[in-house]
Amino acid sequence: MKYKAVIFDLDGTLIDSMGIWLQVDIEYLEKRNIPVPSDLFEDVPEGNSFNEICQYFKDKFNLPDTIEEIGAEWTEMVAQHYKTEIRLNSGAEELIKSLYEQNVKMAIGTSNTKHLAETVLKANNVLHYFDSIVAGCEEIKGKPYPDIFLKAAEELKIDTKDCLVIEDTLHGVVAAHKGGMDAFAIFDDNDTHDIENLKIEAEFYAEDFWKILKKLRSDKL
Repeated sequence: MKYKAVIFDLDGTLIDSMGIWLQVDIEYLEKRNIPVPSDLFEDVPEGNSFNEICQYFKDKFNLPDTIEEIGAEWTEMVAQHYKTEIRLNSGAEELIKSLYEQNVKMAIGTSNTKHLAETVLKANNVLHYFDSIVAGCEEIKGKPYPDIFLKAAEELKIDTKDCLVIEDTLHGVVAAHKGGMDAFAIFDDNDTHDIENLKIEAEFYAEDFWKILKKLRSDKL
């Protein structure tokens, strides 16, 4: 295979969970009697790690909570969904097992927390396939900065040119390229506004993991 390592984004890529996060954001604000603005995320600055989004909420809504308290409440609200409801997207498990059989190292590079990543991967019986999880709860710049992917490559001990990133967002693909890595993009029906740019920016675009699996197998021939 062309690549020695594959780094997966989590939310919107391996799992269809973005709707859960929007629901949690709304519930979090409603508990505080704060109206939910229609442009909730339109002015988010570059960098979208978990800690950075906590800081964004704290500043935007003048919250008295610390970012640690905000993050802990969100984590508690989301964790049960991740344990019981959220499943891998179609073809994801088959791709993971195929890569494992080929001795390709795998990592998660997510803006989410490590705890939630481990929770949902364990619930779907694939946690043991991954050699590293780099998460947005760490003191690290979020995408479109390449830091999450660079740290994952470092932990895998694989040169960036030998790493493939699989992402569902333009920010994620740009982050991979800034880190010197190829990126495959996958469709996420919760984020459809950047599809044309994704198709232009990524080395390959697919509607599902079955097509990525087929692409990687054909590249081996």
